[in-house]
Parts: sequence; structure tokens; C-alpha cells
Amino acid sequence: MSNEAWETLSNQAVGFCGILYFLALMAHLWQWASLRKVPVAAAARETVGAGVGRSPRRTADAWTEAEVADAAGEDTRRRVAMGERLGILLTVAAAAAHFVALLGRGLAAEPARVPWGNMYEFTLSGSFFVTLTYLVLLRKFKLGWLGPIVTGFVVTVLMVDVIWLYQPVAPLTEALNSYWLVIHVVSAVIATAAFTLGGFTSILFLLKERAERKARAAVPAGDAAADGSDAEAPVVRGYLARVPDLVGLDRLTYRLHAFAFPVWTFAVLITGPIWAHEAWSRYWNWDPKEVWAFITWVVYAAYLHARATAGFKGRNAAILALIGLATLWFNFIGINFFSTSSMHSYA
Repeated sequence: MSNEAWETLSNQAVGFCGILYFLALMAHLWQWASLRKVPVAAAARETVGAGVGRSPRRTADAWTEAEVADAAGEDTRRRVAMGERLGILLTVAAAAAHFVALLGRGLAAEPARVPWGNMYEFTLSGSFFVTLTYLVLLRKFKLGWLGPIVTGFVVTVLMVDVIWLYQPVAPLTEALNSYWLVIHVVSAVIATAAFTLGGFTSILFLLKERAERKARAAVPAGDAAADGSDAEAPVVRGYLARVPDLVGLDRLTYRLHAFAFPVWTFAVLITGPIWAHEAWSRYWNWDPKEVWAFITWVVYAAYLHARATAGFKGRNAAILALIGLATLWFNFIGINFFSTSSMHSYA
């Protein structure tokens, strides 16, 4: 195939994977919508609530989605399971097309190269690794509930990438023509993907914590069970009812950040300076991207240090993790629009 044919294939694969990601998002939304259609089915159980340790005054709208699914019967459970399987299958297919887009992008250059020559290609790679990390961790951590967040995020990033960041295929600049490019970029995008998933779980933690606080405040003082179970487990409806509890979300967020941080350290404080010395004869140049990469490192170091030494958990930890995510993505994309003197102008 000619270089032009490879570039065309890459562009077509980007469009195709975008469609597949969107369909995966729709499948996941259908999965959750299947539960939203049946709250009335739980009404029949309202009168027997007292017999299972629940208040008989609780209305049908107050049941959790899991309880609603049980009350609705096998048909609803089948639709929910089908929506999740279809969403995951479409995400896998989208990731395969995404990889083809990256492969075609690299083979379209003369000579063939890794697909990391400009911001369009870096963003294409970063979004691919977010999907890949999600799929790799899917079974181990049972992340099916994260499907709509991941697919929605990747669809949005791909739209931004194609509309505002697209550049034709070109040879690597002299500074990028190094084997350190592979080492540095691979480690950076792996860490970025894990940090991003950790950011998603932090957002969900804050949303669920707020929803539980509101649900707890809405329960009349005399409506709690005698054993206090309702006060300990406030009812949360909708999508948030299907994600792990706050303890599970907090633990998963910590694990993702604990994995990503040493990888980011390797990318930013080891391979980056070595490559900079090779390309520009200096280990550190106070370049805007270098500075913001270090700021990101400091924020995440503070997050992990606080978790390890002060029992820093819950809401404050989630907020700090999101500050780190903001600095990460500002460094990745945003700083390009504010700095014209960066030595990383190609990125």
C-alpha cells in the first residue's frame, strides 16, 4: 500500500472507531435505562417492606435500582445483561479499529515511524490507552459500570482531536527521531490512562457521596429501621446505585493512582530528562511542558503521601486527585494554546 492509502485507512479507521464508541455508549445507556423503566414494578413489594426489615412507608421510587431489577423479573435482568455485554463487545471492536488507525498513521509516513509525531497523534494514542487500560482491568475490578464514562470520554476526545488537532502525516522532527521517544511516550500514556480512570472514579465518589448525603437528609427521622440500617445505607437511585460503595470507590481510586505514579515518575523525571539531554544538551530546560509535568507529579505525590501517612481518604482525597487530573490534561493539551515558546511545540 502507498503512504497515501495508509493515511486514508487511518482516517477511515478513526471515523469507524468513533462510531463504534458511540454505539457502545448507547448500549450502556440502554442498559441503565432498562432499569429506569420499571420503578412501578417495585410498588407491589411496598406492603411487605416491614417483613424484611424495611419501612412499609417507603414509596416505589425509593427502591434501589438493584431491588427494582429483582422486582421487575427475568426480562429486565436479561436486557441489562445484554446491554452490558453489547457495550463491552462494541468497545473491544472500537479499540481494535482505534489500533488500526494508529498503525496506519505510522505506516503512512516515509520512512515508517511510531505514530507520535504531533498533537493529533499523541491524543489519538492517549485515548486508545484509556480504552485499553479499561479493558485490561475490566474483569479484575468488575468495571462494567465504568463503561458509559469511558466510551463517552473517548468519543469526546476523538471529536476534539479530529476537528481541532488534525494534521497531515509528516516525518518526525529531528528532536523526536530517537528511541527515547518510544520509552518516554509509552510510559507517559500508560500513566495518563491510569490517572484518567482514577479521575473518573474520583468524580463518581464525589457524586455518590453527595447523593447519599442528600438521600440521608431526605429520610424522615422516624422512618429509619430500628437497627439503623437505613441510616447506614441511604437509598441512591439511577446510575450511581450501580457503582461500588464509597469504600470500594475510594480503594479503587487509590490503587489506580498507586500504579500510575511510579510510571509517571519514570516518564517525567527519568526518561524525559535523559532524552532532553540527548536532544538539547540539558537535562532540564524549564520548558512549560516540563514545568507542568513536574507540577502534576507534585500533586499526585502529595495525594499518595497523604494517603500513606495521614489516612487521607474520602472526599478530600478525591478532590486532590481531580486537581492532579486537571494539571495532567492541561499539560497534555491545554498548555499548547497558552505557550508559543515551548520546545515541545510539536506536542
